[in-house]
Amino acid sequence: MKRTFEDLKIAKVLLKTLDNIGFKEPTPVQMKAIPKINSGENVVGIAQTGTGKTAAYLLPLLTKLRKAEGTDPRVVIVVPTRELSIQVGEDVEELTDMSDIRHAAVFGGIGWTKHAALLESGVDILIATPGRLWELYRAGALSLKKIKYLVIDEADRMLDMGFIPQLRQLLEVLPNRRQNLLFSATFNENVEKMAEEFLDHYEKVEVAPSATPAGLVTQVAYKVPNYRTKLNLIQYLLSDEETFTRVIIFVKTKEHAEEVFKVVKRKTEGEKRILHSNKGQNARINSINAFKSGEVRILISTDVSARGLDASLVSHVINFDLPSNYEDYVHRIGRTARAGNKGDAISLIDPGDEWHLKKIEDIIRMPVPILDLPEEVSIIETEFNENQDYLREIDRQRRIDDPTYQGAFHQKKKKFASKRDFEDKFQRTKARQKRKKRRR
Repeated sequence: MKRTFEDLKIAKVLLKTLDNIGFKEPTPVQMKAIPKINSGENVVGIAQTGTGKTAAYLLPLLTKLRKAEGTDPRVVIVVPTRELSIQVGEDVEELTDMSDIRHAAVFGGIGWTKHAALLESGVDILIATPGRLWELYRAGALSLKKIKYLVIDEADRMLDMGFIPQLRQLLEVLPNRRQNLLFSATFNENVEKMAEEFLDHYEKVEVAPSATPAGLVTQVAYKVPNYRTKLNLIQYLLSDEETFTRVIIFVKTKEHAEEVFKVVKRKTEGEKRILHSNKGQNARINSINAFKSGEVRILISTDVSARGLDASLVSHVINFDLPSNYEDYVHRIGRTARAGNKGDAISLIDPGDEWHLKKIEDIIRMPVPILDLPEEVSIIETEFNENQDYLREIDRQRRIDDPTYQGAFHQKKKKFASKRDFEDKFQRTKARQKRKKRRR
């Protein structure tokens, strides 16, 4: 028998809102997490991207808040990136359409005084990145005395980005009597330590093993000999406009993002945008919104937007480069196959990436099928310097697996046993130089 949101004791006003926006049935993470949050327990929720985990904590918290009250926030939701702050703010906006509960989303990149002005009239829910939250508190623009509920969202990303010191500062000023919720797409040893430190005792809710990709994502990979052939393959794939209707291309660096954008902009159809850390705040927000609305067909991005970018009809995610952090692979491909839709994830694997792909397969506990390059794709000969870079990377990988491995680039350097050996060598060199001068 299927459970409904009504079975989960969600407030009636929220039930009407959910019906209006087309949410008919709770997802597995919502079915497991909501009853525990309703009961007041501290909860750690582990669920891959695109499974409805944001609503899993918002629905019970909005039910508990009931209506607007006072001026100080009662819920603080801490998120790692400005993009996710904006996205969660939009989710709260949608769910509170029929209530008077107030919220604000604050983040770095713009002057804190503008965000302080947002808080003056009062908020019930505050969504914030750690740095901006602490900035507003230190400036006296924000009181945290009334906080009853703390949510740490994307906890694994918090760790990756080094936000633990700011979170520790935050815990020192929050009221001791509060409910704590921590959500993460992965649950490795570091996230577990974080949960134990910040949540004291907790109930763990896990709807799939940690780092499990969303079930409706089809994953494939192409082995590609070099960078320029990758560009040719991208151009070929994107020429199929009927299949590749809304695409995110993930790259490792902003330099790659710019280079790929130049090729895609010149040789493919449809509107394209680019996201990386050098882009201004407004440009990034505008690009994300245009992509979500369908105005933009192709979005090229570094991992800055891998979290918090919630577009329901992404047909394809293409990994032009594999991520440095293997668990980010799960977050990347989770940008497609959201809200019950199907999607495809394609990875382009150069010789230096083959080892990394095996590590990713170990984490996600499944193989990624390798496809043959389409005959129409022009294969470019690998340049000498690029080939040398691949060989060095492969050597580095082999040394990680086997510390005794010497490698193709290993050069034994003669070391002097003592200072006297060095001085003797120096004197012999000087003597040779003098003899050469006399001969002249």
